[in-house]
Amino acid sequence: MKISIIIPTYNEAANIAGLVKDLFRYAGDQPVEVIVSDGGSKDATMEIAAQAGASVLKSPKPGRAAQMNYASNFAHGDVLYFVHADVGINPDYFKDIEQAVSEGFDAGCYRFRFDSNRAILKINNYFTRFDRLMCRGGDQTLFVTRKLFSQLNGFNEYYTIMEDYDIIIRIWKMARFKIIPKEVIVSARKYENNSWLRVQLANLTAFTMFYLKKEPASIALKYKSMLDYR
Repeated sequence: MKISIIIPTYNEAANIAGLVKDLFRYAGDQPVEVIVSDGGSKDATMEIAAQAGASVLKSPKPGRAAQMNYASNFAHGDVLYFVHADVGINPDYFKDIEQAVSEGFDAGCYRFRFDSNRAILKINNYFTRFDRLMCRGGDQTLFVTRKLFSQLNGFNEYYTIMEDYDIIIRIWKMARFKIIPKEVIVSARKYENNSWLRVQLANLTAFTMFYLKKEPASIALKYKSMLDYR
């Protein structure tokens, strides 16, 4: 089995080299390729990613859904693994995904843990073990077999935000989905710049608007207005 790791980026110069190097290092001799699909970064993201060993593409259309779909056209793997640039990857990712696919799961994700010891954030960590849509999110990474991804027609590019929730809903209707009982590491920066309650309210608002089928642009505008992005 070969895994194609696809990373959508926009101004991720500070994170991309470490992630790309970890993906190759943890894979060892296993067959992987790392594809960075950039949405028009103003910094050195593309150059740094290439130096770290990734194949780098400039997506003709910005936005995570569009960038990930574009990269999938160049991927050679049997499984596509979508990873955000600021995520700390699990060292066992190749073995875990290979095992999940061999067990008949065509898609899945990890639980997550914040890079913070704040007790209240452990509540968020804990709930990512449950098979509920509100407990999911792109930060948990997502693997999908190439066959299933093709059947899904990829990510829906209408969703310039919440694209991860949309594709999981569609996956659940077609295939078995595994939540791997291990963790990836997610930045707690958003919680450091805002209170826990403020972030939870913003998340709930965005999810409710998505559920009510509001325009993605309006969801993004509302979400950003509720948080401090220093």
